[in-house]
Amino acid sequence: MWANPSQDAKITINCLMPNSILIPLDVISNAVLSELKEELWEEARKYPLQGLLKEQSSYNFMCVNCMAERETLIDESRRLCDVKPFYNLLKVVEREGDKAEETLNTKIGQLIGKGLHDFDSLKSLEVNEFRWRMKDMVSAISREREDTSTLDRIKQQYPCDMADSDDLPAYLAPKLRDGVMQVNIQLENMETCFSFSIAHTSTPFQLTTMALQRNAHLLGQYPIEEDIGCGHVLKVSGRQEYLIGDFPLSRFLYVRNTLTREEHPSFVVVASQSVILESVSTMSSALSSAQEAEAVKRNSRNSFPTMRKKQSLLSWNVDSHFSFRVESVSLLNTSESEVGIQAGIFHGGRSLCEPRKTQAKSYANGECTWNEELTFDLKVRDLPRAARLCLVVYSLSKMSKGAKGSRRTFKDLENEMYINQLAWANTTIFDYEGLLKTGSFTLYMWTYAEDVQNEEIMNPLGTVVSNPNVDHATALTLAFTKCQDSKLVLYPKMEDILLRYTAERDPLHEMHEDERRFLWSLRYQISQQVPNLLPKLLLCIEWNDYKETAEMLSLLPKWPKLPPARALELLDFAYADAGVRSFAIECVRQVSDDELLLYLLQLVQALKHESYLECDLVNFLIVRALRNRKIGHFLFWHLRAEMHVPAVAVRFGLMLEAYCRGAPDHMKVFSRQLAALDRLQETSEMARQKKEGRDKLKQLVQESLRQNHFYEALSDLLCPLDPALRCRRIRVEKCKTMDSKMRPLWAVFENEDPSGSDIYFIFKHGDDLRQDMLTLQMIRIMDRLWKQAGLDLRMNPYGCISTGNRVGLIEVVLDADTIANIQKEKGVTKVTATFEKDHNPTETALNNAIEQFSLSCAGYCVATYVLGIADRHSDNIMVKKNGQLFHIDFGHILGHFKEKFGIRRERVPFVLTHDFEHVITKGQTKKGNGPVRFEAFQNNCEQAFLVLRRHGSFIISLLAMMISTGLPELSCEKDLNYLRETMVLDLSEQEALRHFRSQFEEAKKNSWKTSINWTIHNLASDNRQ
Repeated sequence: MWANPSQDAKITINCLMPNSILIPLDVISNAVLSELKEELWEEARKYPLQGLLKEQSSYNFMCVNCMAERETLIDESRRLCDVKPFYNLLKVVEREGDKAEETLNTKIGQLIGKGLHDFDSLKSLEVNEFRWRMKDMVSAISREREDTSTLDRIKQQYPCDMADSDDLPAYLAPKLRDGVMQVNIQLENMETCFSFSIAHTSTPFQLTTMALQRNAHLLGQYPIEEDIGCGHVLKVSGRQEYLIGDFPLSRFLYVRNTLTREEHPSFVVVASQSVILESVSTMSSALSSAQEAEAVKRNSRNSFPTMRKKQSLLSWNVDSHFSFRVESVSLLNTSESEVGIQAGIFHGGRSLCEPRKTQAKSYANGECTWNEELTFDLKVRDLPRAARLCLVVYSLSKMSKGAKGSRRTFKDLENEMYINQLAWANTTIFDYEGLLKTGSFTLYMWTYAEDVQNEEIMNPLGTVVSNPNVDHATALTLAFTKCQDSKLVLYPKMEDILLRYTAERDPLHEMHEDERRFLWSLRYQISQQVPNLLPKLLLCIEWNDYKETAEMLSLLPKWPKLPPARALELLDFAYADAGVRSFAIECVRQVSDDELLLYLLQLVQALKHESYLECDLVNFLIVRALRNRKIGHFLFWHLRAEMHVPAVAVRFGLMLEAYCRGAPDHMKVFSRQLAALDRLQETSEMARQKKEGRDKLKQLVQESLRQNHFYEALSDLLCPLDPALRCRRIRVEKCKTMDSKMRPLWAVFENEDPSGSDIYFIFKHGDDLRQDMLTLQMIRIMDRLWKQAGLDLRMNPYGCISTGNRVGLIEVVLDADTIANIQKEKGVTKVTATFEKDHNPTETALNNAIEQFSLSCAGYCVATYVLGIADRHSDNIMVKKNGQLFHIDFGHILGHFKEKFGIRRERVPFVLTHDFEHVITKGQTKKGNGPVRFEAFQNNCEQAFLVLRRHGSFIISLLAMMISTGLPELSCEKDLNYLRETMVLDLSEQEALRHFRSQFEEAKKNSWKTSINWTIHNLASDNRQ
């Protein structure tokens, strides 16, 4: 047969797959092996056990050649007629493993808390394809690093936070005299310290050069070279942060924050070569040349092979109604005899058509069978790319079995029966490559959590991932019917959408009467005049109309880029279309690293709204994390903290795997941190079980921490709260437990930098810190908005991070005490003023402390009012010795105020006691300059409120992105109504200002109620540490 074949002769090649399936393939005799493999993988999708196959680059062909020898065909550029396989048989075999790769896989599995073999066991083509694409991406980034300079590598590994522009903020100008500031600077490994008065516009290199020239002059090292500063960098004292770049010193946030505190910035000049940097490792070294070639081929080709395009049908050409068959359900947990299934099609939480129900069937012997076809009033051509099929299994009963007001029971008015929800599941209608799903498959369903509020029978905002607990979960078997001619149905790519829209555009578009359609009719004017209205416009689209969808998607490439803060809204659950979400990422792509860190919490939560593993948001986050170590640090912990959640464990685990492959040296840092956290958790659990007194418990904790394996694990690690701090060793003698119920640990570490102070944090186990994280992040964002408006309210959003299931760390703010402790020590009246005087003996220091108190009190009054932060007793408000006030413990937000016997404990909009007023007015409440000072305080409150109100939609959208987090007090859109009420977004600015003034007067008038509540609280508790 192979003696003299013609070039285009058709032959049949039998391919034996790794899953033991034999696939016949009709090809031409001169076909290239790589093309044959690609076609083979497409054909394999039609056969059983396709999920057992990995990405095609994981395999080679093997055959018996004309020499009667087994040959592995490494070079896939060869042609079939040159290989001449015996009996036209090719065997597909897995490439030989790499020991280094196996070791790396084991380490990654240990680090992320999930073995990588778990991903293999999913038998998912999407998972396998995603993992290989992520390997390619991180490999490319690793290769980029090989060509970077030492300074760029220092900047990537030890970034220093910077402001958005060189302009000096208005609130900072009074801190400088003629634009000059004083800095302290020390040389590495030397005790010599210099002080300089320099312009705030000086660059780090200029300051470094000045310090080295001064030192050379003192040592008599002449002549002094002009470029003496080359090869040196400026380091922040006590922190692993380096000021690099041709920027003014005043642009660096460390400098700004230090000047705001009336302190002098302190630096250390170090040689660039002495900075510890990770080794330049690249994934490419772990890849064979064949794998490299395969990676290039994967990234260069279209994600949808040309051959399959010819055999497929665009969904917009399918005029039939969408339907699927419900086959059976098993493992239901119900005592009812009749069950039914309801199905709906949703897009971004919005229903696209009327739902469909099966007939009620008897449920017995653990299984119920339907084999019933459900057809929707929605054509296949009108199905959007991100459409999801939402299903719920319910039981029917004549009486409501749930508790009164149960959210899980609905009345079916048609049949006069009660519907009791049992389990739910969601699945995408198109697969990750845009193919309409076909064939039979099983969905493993989720049960309803009691604290999840949902007024719909179905759960359209739930995950599209099947429940991994397949042995105990309810199993629902469905079958998607094939369309005409049994062809594959493909959702159009962007180029197809643009062509179709151009061909079918109606020049006489009809104006609609209702408001939503009117807005849609103005889409072209909106794109040119008010592009920021894009989120509102997208909500006007009928996503179940393919022509309208095509027109909107064709507009996006020409739409002006939105500001990053506005574009974040497009990553909310309401905007499910992949094209819209890609546009949002394009808008966010140019955001600075510092601003990205500010929104990272929301971006991680937005991952839960993605329909498929690979998407622009995933790629964006991983690339930015690999290019900035600080972003990588917090991305790792935000993902790692939710690895115990089954619905996101696969997605987050795959992202963690990708990041670890691209940053193997960072894995060592995380391993040290995880080991330390494990030891702290063991100590915390031991302390919680003991019933000893405070002193005895402190002794037991310190004995535990002194054990060799504990002490070793708690030495030489980066602080998880702040990666710019390196802990040299734990200071056991300073560690203790705190008195609250969960026995949190007060941990103290020695700073590795001798010029830095000790590192303090609280380790909590048993408390959910996610709500505290969110609240502190929102306060941080408010502080940024105020500073952009020229208002520095001396906020103190201390560090807080969740590292696992009910485990995390909180930064300790030193030189501060609670209002309760101050009152107990000083007495009840005017204690805050006394506290200020005790720690600020000079008039200058006291005046500065009062200013710090007044500004910070204004900021927290507005922040707690807008966010509805409750439980504001005297143990949850603290004051620093420098006068700065701040709030802690954010267990209740968005107006979830505590009640007793149906009466709200807190009956004021925010905390403003007579004691606070006494400090602000220096005791001159109604005389002297007191009223003027209080008027300035009130004006700061009003201006702060108006700034937040102008960004009201942005604040609400950030919190809306967190609904998927699972926080009890932020579980549905209704919880956001509190923000709309406090910011009165429906009023004009003048009306809103009058409203806030009325709230301010109410807080002031009823402050006596707060004082009484605090007195009762102080008598009932003793939290002095």
